[in-house]
Order: sequence, then structure tokens, then C-alpha cells
Amino acid sequence: MSSGKVLLGVLAGVAAGALLGVLFAPDKGTVTRKAISKKAEDYAEALRKSSMNSLTASMKNLKQKKKRLKLKNLWQRNINDHFM
Repeated sequence: MSSGKVLLGVLAGVAAGALLGVLFAPDKGTVTRKAISKKAEDYAEALRKSSMNSLTASMKNLKQKKKRLKLKNLWQRNINDHFM
């Protein structure tokens, strides 16, 4: 499953949960809105952290691949210089 579909599913679940929470909430509207706002902030922070972790891992992976490619090119140049 692609990460886009997972994210869409999570967002749909959050929206459905918020809607059901408002419909069946035992508290006053102001209290419920504050609780929903707090949860939305918590989810946004978790999403931000997850995105940063993914970005950091991707950058690390790219740096490793770049280093390997440079070494491979250097090795090939040395081989060509000695045998060609």
C-alpha cells in the first residue's frame, strides 16, 4: 500500500472520529471544540515528526548512494587508466 493511501486513510479516520465525537459528546460545545483542536494539534505534530524522520532517512540514503556512485566511478576510471 502506498504512503499516500495510508495518509488519506488516516486523515479520513481522524475526520470521521471528530465528527462522531461532536455528535455524541457529553460535554458543552466549547469544551468539545477545545478537545478536538488539541487532538488535531497532536496529530499534526505527530505527522510533522514522522515526515521529518522520513525526510532524514531519505537524505541519509541519498548521501550513501552518492558516495557509492563516486567510489564506483573512481574505481572504473582507475581500471580504464591502467588497462586502456
